[in-house]
Amino acid sequence: MISRTRRNLLLTTATLPLMPFAKQVRSADSAASSHTLIPKVGQTQMVPEEYGKTVVWCYNDAVPGPTIRVKQNDWVDINVVNQLEESTTVHWHGIRVPNAMDGVPHLTQPPIAPGEQYRYQFTAEDAGTFWYHPHQQSMEQVGRGLYGPLIVEETNPIQVDREIIWVLDDWKLTKEAQLVGQFGHPHDLSHAGRIGSTVTINGKLPDALDVQSGERIRLRLINAANARIFGIQFEGHQPQLIAIDGHPVPPHQPQQNIFKLAPAMRMDIVLDMTGAPGESFSIIDSYYPRDRYQLNEIVYGSEPLRDDLLTSNIALPPNLIAEPQLNEAEFHEITFDGGAMGSMEGAMLAGEWADIRSMAHQGNFWSINGVSATGHILEPLVTLKTGSTAVLKLKNLTRWPHPIHLHGHSFRVINRNNEATPHQEWQDTVLIEPQESADIAFVADNPGDWMFHCHILEHQASGMMGVIRVA
Repeated sequence: MISRTRRNLLLTTATLPLMPFAKQVRSADSAASSHTLIPKVGQTQMVPEEYGKTVVWCYNDAVPGPTIRVKQNDWVDINVVNQLEESTTVHWHGIRVPNAMDGVPHLTQPPIAPGEQYRYQFTAEDAGTFWYHPHQQSMEQVGRGLYGPLIVEETNPIQVDREIIWVLDDWKLTKEAQLVGQFGHPHDLSHAGRIGSTVTINGKLPDALDVQSGERIRLRLINAANARIFGIQFEGHQPQLIAIDGHPVPPHQPQQNIFKLAPAMRMDIVLDMTGAPGESFSIIDSYYPRDRYQLNEIVYGSEPLRDDLLTSNIALPPNLIAEPQLNEAEFHEITFDGGAMGSMEGAMLAGEWADIRSMAHQGNFWSINGVSATGHILEPLVTLKTGSTAVLKLKNLTRWPHPIHLHGHSFRVINRNNEATPHQEWQDTVLIEPQESADIAFVADNPGDWMFHCHILEHQASGMMGVIRVA
């Protein structure tokens, strides 16, 4: 067990032509929201001052980057000015954008070269909690700190006293508080990914969450880590999950009151502060049983905010997403294989069969449907007709968990291990545990070639990536 307190800090162009309606056009009554993002090298005070500042890559001199906050149905205009010494892109994770705005190098756009600019424009159709990050060398660029929140506000938000965003991450740091290099180490590629020893909230070691009795907080959680999965428990409280990946769910407590948040996933939680003045409670991360630790602490002030809790409705209005028609759906099975301690003997690599040893020499350890990806331009795993309903049965044949993300669409998670899910959640990233299966259903209504990959970024970089074509 590694303590993460201050006392014991261990510093260690799409291939398809664009469809006629693939380009969104600003409507006459939509508000415009304009922003500039500047990816660059910077420094941040991540750990106590005596250790000095950490060199990071950041947007607008901050980790996380600036919170982009817009209203639902706003026209969003973001100019990215690349001040890095290498190319980059920006992907708007979970936002249903036109294919040309998706930020995948070569597949949907040319990379933004050093000193160049690229303008992203789209309508923020769905309210919810989203985020942005690069897809050029994402294993390293995200790992060095390039990410930020993107919040799309509901027209009629729920009643809360405060809204808080927590962007969760972990870092591999030296004793001098600098990032350990070796991005893409074979062990990280073939095992659980790059899991760091120092966990941060909003780019810093966690500060206690100071609250008042009777207060209601909306907590937006975003997991920006390369590989760490969080299993968050709020001791002494009964928080309600109200949205996953930006989309509403019926308010409820998750199984065992653990909020399981894989890389790229988001959760919106309502916390009613039921403790008494002067009390304190731990917030625990227990996903990895042998590495259970206190992520943060809830600390009550001496005076209550109110005597009685708020009783207003906390259910969010649904986003307008086309409902899958399961009686008309086409079904496809997609298998994920490979990795350490697995049984995969080999896969297709660059158009030829390679055994697992030959794959490993080239830095590839994973496959989807028998193909280990190199680069972003790939033959599609599945081709779907625009407007059709698809059900994808995702089967994890490996010894490791995989958060699987589909670009350009949200999907309902309808089954796990062939059993119906209780809430049929809308998501864009679904965590599939070892030897587990999940069935996802969606309407393929956004034309283009869409990236489909594991969001443990080391897994993506070493083969677990594919393309879903909507034509």
